[in-house]
Amino acid sequence: MEKLVDVSIVKDHVAIVTLQRASAANSFSLQMLEDFNEQLDRIAANKSIYCVIITGEGNKAFCAGADLKERKHMNDEEVLRTVATIGETITRVEQLSMPVIAAINGAAFGGGLELALACDIRYAVNTAQMGLTETSLAIIPGAGGTQRLPRIVGKGEAKRLIYTAQRIDAHEAKEIGLLEDVFEEGLLIAGALQTAEQICANGPVAVALSKRAINEGLDQTMNDGLHLEHTLYKETIHTEDRTEGLRAFSEKRPPQYQGK
Repeated sequence: MEKLVDVSIVKDHVAIVTLQRASAANSFSLQMLEDFNEQLDRIAANKSIYCVIITGEGNKAFCAGADLKERKHMNDEEVLRTVATIGETITRVEQLSMPVIAAINGAAFGGGLELALACDIRYAVNTAQMGLTETSLAIIPGAGGTQRLPRIVGKGEAKRLIYTAQRIDAHEAKEIGLLEDVFEEGLLIAGALQTAEQICANGPVAVALSKRAINEGLDQTMNDGLHLEHTLYKETIHTEDRTEGLRAFSEKRPPQYQGK
């Protein structure tokens, strides 16, 4: 059976994850979720990957969320299990040690936007539309949307978008802080790759620890967050990368980091 999630290594240390179900708007079927988790296992175990880009096949949809056609044939318990699996898969993306960039190539609704919310950086093509539209189906976002969206755009904007089930375009999404940048059609992946290359030029251990400090610290008090930052800073002191960074600076050359 053809895999519905593909991973390709491009450039040095950058992995592109592509959701390959364009005929169904790259929606989360049970098979896609299984394939996605298999690929996440491989990425997490591959120490040579310093940055991940997630995108969708085609130019119409990044991910339309849950496969509602498949869901019509499920009973209530099966629906709950599937939603839980989607949420767990998205959380695994968030918990990857390396930065993850969402390259939103088209529509991102429901679970599709929730996947993007779990990424560290969000870019989109200028024709993309997105939204947490679950309340229009008499349900609520169930894969992290009610928790991650307000942390990114603020409580008021999150409530407006979730309560109204409004679909917004890429430009409005950037205005409210949901996206970091918007690209013309055909330039999205190149833009994501440029950022990924800039990330990969830095010390991978330091980048991973910075991600931990930000993600874990934001849910703590300022004092606890500062303590966490100091604790993680200490982990960089005795790394080979730190020594290489100092040596490269003194020798006026680009550093060659090894992630050690």
